[in-house]
Amino acid sequence: MEFVVYILMGIGVLLLLSGIKIINQYERGVVLTLGKYSYTLQPGLKIIVPIFQRVIKVDIRITTIDIPKQEVITRDNVPVGINAVVYVQVENPEAAVLKIQDYYYAVMQYAQTALRDVVGGVELDAVLTEREKIAEQIKQLVDKETAEWGVNVTAIKMQDIELPQDMKRVMAKQAEAERERRATIIRAQGELAASENLQKAMHNMSDNGAIALRTLQTIESSTNKAGNTVIFTLPTEVLAGLKKLIK
Repeated sequence: MEFVVYILMGIGVLLLLSGIKIINQYERGVVLTLGKYSYTLQPGLKIIVPIFQRVIKVDIRITTIDIPKQEVITRDNVPVGINAVVYVQVENPEAAVLKIQDYYYAVMQYAQTALRDVVGGVELDAVLTEREKIAEQIKQLVDKETAEWGVNVTAIKMQDIELPQDMKRVMAKQAEAERERRATIIRAQGELAASENLQKAMHNMSDNGAIALRTLQTIESSTNKAGNTVIFTLPTEVLAGLKKLIK
């Protein structure tokens, strides 16, 4: 008889201990009484009625969900491989438990569909240059649907965009041609600036007679050796400069 009493006491202690729950700071506990929602437990040491009540813990921290690489056809018929990551946070634990079976899996599936829809409606150039804008459009679509599940999509980031090999070669040739074009423009601008500077120098030397002085210096340097005979003609600019020097 005493053995039976000890067994009953042990069962009672186990039931009492099973009714003690610890809710961490980053969790909320959804309590179901006989299968019906009763209340939500806040962080701390809590006690429930064993057998009749059970607690479903919900993590309310921001969670990352990886979207596996998707092959999407852009509006200009270019196949691209894109993967992304979704940042979600449970704001309403009751809805996350009662309205959706697995919000993690549901968000991932809906994000994949939204990614195909948005990327399929834009051209390749927009996918490459407007990544943040496209990610924001995907976020709005997913967030609108998941709001009813008590889940908030805080951000969506597009990570890798993989292009076909032939498209990579075309883009590399295009980039090389663009670099050549810029180099040609820079060289032309440098030659134009040099010619403008030479023209200004010529005008300055012509106005103050310096061009005539430079001509005389050239003549002197070429005739400083005996036996050298130099025949030259003086242009009108030199004559005009000599007149200015004489004056």
